[in-house]
Amino acid sequence: MIVTARLRSLPLAAVLLTLAGCGSTAAGGSASATHFGGYPTYLPSSTLNYRSDTVLAGTVQRPALTSQGDGVEVKTMRWSVLVTVTGPEVPGEGLPYQAPATTCTWIVTMADATGPVPVSASDFTSIDAENDVYRPAFVAGQPQPPRVLRPGQTISFELRAVEATGEGLMRWAPDGRNIVAKWDFVVEND
Repeated sequence: MIVTARLRSLPLAAVLLTLAGCGSTAAGGSASATHFGGYPTYLPSSTLNYRSDTVLAGTVQRPALTSQGDGVEVKTMRWSVLVTVTGPEVPGEGLPYQAPATTCTWIVTMADATGPVPVSASDFTSIDAENDVYRPAFVAGQPQPPRVLRPGQTISFELRAVEATGEGLMRWAPDGRNIVAKWDFVVEND
């Protein structure tokens, strides 16, 4: 009976020892400052250059659809620019009452422009799961971006709207009509 119990626990002990070794680099391995704990030395070097948040290209003919926080290289006939939208941030997370709508704040960052890029809050819209359209505005009291982003500049600005909880899309149409990029997000206040 004791021998049987030891044989059954042997595979469990082997699994635990294997898992314990997975959390750290082997002797002689190097830890990357950009990744918690570094990469194990047994991974192929091609794995170390992989980026999970790939930058997509967005055009009028083929708008990019990505997740909030990921970059989109928007390309038009006159210019291209790297745009990232993060958020929304919402007040009151963790409160006992979850309202059906809440104030949402997104941060938009634009960089690497190849020509003059128009910047206007009215070119951004958001839609929810019911296809209700929201028109965010620049946040009062925060620095306003320039009307035009020039090559060599990087700008960040905040947009705000009261929006229903649930899934949504932030969209950018730099000409006010044709959407070139969309960022998926979830409004959560619980």
